[in-house]
Amino acid sequence: MVQKIKSQAEMLAKLGVKGLNPMQKEALQVLKTSEDTILLSPTGSGKTLAFLLPIIESLDPECKEIQVLIIVPSRELALQIEQVVRELGSGYKTNAIYGGRAGAKDKIDLQHPPAILIGTPGRIADHIERESFAVKNIHTLVLDEFDKSLEIGFEKEMKAIVWELPQLRKKILTSATEPNRIPEFLGLRDPFYLNYLDEKINKLSVKIIKSPEKDKLETLGQLVQKLEGQPGIIFCNFKDSIERVSEHLGGLKIPHGCFYGGLEQKDRERALIKFRNGSYHLLLATDLAARGLDIPEIKFIIHYHLPIKAEEFTHRNGRTARMHQAGVAYVLEGSEEKLPNFINEEYISIQEIGNTKTDAIAFQTLFISGGRKDKISKGDIAGLFMKEGKLQKEDIGVIELKLDCAFVAVNAEKAKSIVKSLDNSRLKKKKVRIKTI
Repeated sequence: MVQKIKSQAEMLAKLGVKGLNPMQKEALQVLKTSEDTILLSPTGSGKTLAFLLPIIESLDPECKEIQVLIIVPSRELALQIEQVVRELGSGYKTNAIYGGRAGAKDKIDLQHPPAILIGTPGRIADHIERESFAVKNIHTLVLDEFDKSLEIGFEKEMKAIVWELPQLRKKILTSATEPNRIPEFLGLRDPFYLNYLDEKINKLSVKIIKSPEKDKLETLGQLVQKLEGQPGIIFCNFKDSIERVSEHLGGLKIPHGCFYGGLEQKDRERALIKFRNGSYHLLLATDLAARGLDIPEIKFIIHYHLPIKAEEFTHRNGRTARMHQAGVAYVLEGSEEKLPNFINEEYISIQEIGNTKTDAIAFQTLFISGGRKDKISKGDIAGLFMKEGKLQKEDIGVIELKLDCAFVAVNAEKAKSIVKSLDNSRLKKKKVRIKTI
């Protein structure tokens, strides 16, 4: 039994959302009545909230089994959606399960089944085959970024999942681009198309910068130094390239993080946390970061390597110029490189770009060994840092609260003294370790 179900207005207020955009408003109405829906809308337009609000309204507070299944192509997207549901504070239990996560953690979460289960296709299909949870009450299936799950080879698992859900009444498919096909195994019945892909909701400009050399590394360094202080992503096609670029930026003393499939899950999560809270403004990434992730206010992206497909070029560019904000996508062209047909933009020189570095506070991230399960809140953490740590409000940046830990951005100049004075402090009833990461 859920203790208290919040109204939609209360949930939006808790999330800090003042109003829904036109896509979200229409989706809210359509998803209440339509059995099958295909929602197409650009990255950053708010699709997650668009499908979560009507889904939460459809839940039965008396039901003690899983009612909604959300399938996503990556663990990061699973964790992101889980976080949004938690921040809405609906009162319903939600869990995310995914490949690479310890099976013992899944077992603990599924012992008391959530109302909403989020997961990657392989992990969800495996649990269904093992009969780890009951499927008889699952009435809604969401395939978020479904085309990406198909593209990376999860069709077999997705098919197995759909065939094992006998009581499905509603299917919701989302994508940030026009899909090539809708698989027959989904069994969609006259789906309602909500297509906002043609809405001009962003102000993206694409600029090409020619490198005088075949190796674009020096040109990249010059460009990044011009853009220093603004949040941005550099896209590379390979892990080895990211490592090479990272070494070069390290030599230039430019703080940055790395994000690609070969990293340990903990390292990927921490890279995103530090990027979101401003501990560094630059992220080197593969196309794993091209969509789905909650990375707000990106001012630019740089294509160090170009993707093979035009669709991925669109997804990468969708990380910036989101929701009426301006943004720039820079394409680096080597001296012997020929650009594909889907790029036909103007050339500029690095000298035309103004310096963007500011005197804003530099942040560093601190790890705290206590979280939600210890009844610790963001207010508790801010209170400790301000009262005992003597920090001013402006010295504390973003606080991210997890189940068993927390991450806090603090003024980098004061980080060491904070760790020295607050490590082994008490938060609520728990003695916590505090350290820099």
